[in-house]
Amino acid sequence: MNRKTFIESQGATCDNWTWSWSFVNSKKKVIIFGAWDMNTDGNTSRIFSEDWQRNAKGRKQPAYDQSREHIRLIEDEGYQLKTFPIIFSDERIDEEGFGPAKIKDFTPILSPKILKKVGPDWYASDGVITIQLPEEVVNPEQYMEGASRTISVNSYERNAEARLKCIEHYGYKCSVCSFDFEEAYGSIGEHYIHVHHLVPLSEIRKEYKLDPIKHLRPVCPNCHAIIHRTQPALSIDQLRQHMIAKNKLSKVKPWSSH
Repeated sequence: MNRKTFIESQGATCDNWTWSWSFVNSKKKVIIFGAWDMNTDGNTSRIFSEDWQRNAKGRKQPAYDQSREHIRLIEDEGYQLKTFPIIFSDERIDEEGFGPAKIKDFTPILSPKILKKVGPDWYASDGVITIQLPEEVVNPEQYMEGASRTISVNSYERNAEARLKCIEHYGYKCSVCSFDFEEAYGSIGEHYIHVHHLVPLSEIRKEYKLDPIKHLRPVCPNCHAIIHRTQPALSIDQLRQHMIAKNKLSKVKPWSSH
């Protein structure tokens, strides 16, 4: 079964079967998005972004307006969101990282999802956090198949020397929300903070050299959990702006990167 046959079997359609990644069943008020594996972590997938309006060469994506309308139908008209897994192929990507996405394979199974917006991005989620934070990985050597991402985060973010240099430079306040454990809890909270890695793990190679000032930032556990809740992970600025928009930082001084 190919993708078109599968989508049509669900009573859904689209404007163009070549470039569409979202589909609509107007009769049943259902929107279907393909959830790429590279944008999926656990049960949460980034399915749409304002940043996707143009491709890497600045050309407008032909499917953007259609998918944006499908997002609106979910948010404003009460359409149900469903997703199906898609495996990405880089077969058409050139050495400079340019080229159209190609489907290597897909799973013809629909899963009902909840739509969540964070900054310029929309995520399909079932509401359950399935991502394990780096600090929770106690024995990374025990993690083998399918755990390379967790091992990488753990090995870089828990490096004691790098962590120390990061905190010496930025301090113990969260770089997202400015929360300070010592101010809130007194001596029991002194010198406590998580450290977050800014470099996407897909960009880390064996020759990669960690710069604690450039690549690490202190963050509180709450912000760290939300940063890693999406794939790709949210940037610090994305989460901060999202919190500002939700009036969560109205009484907190903005964090300074020095």
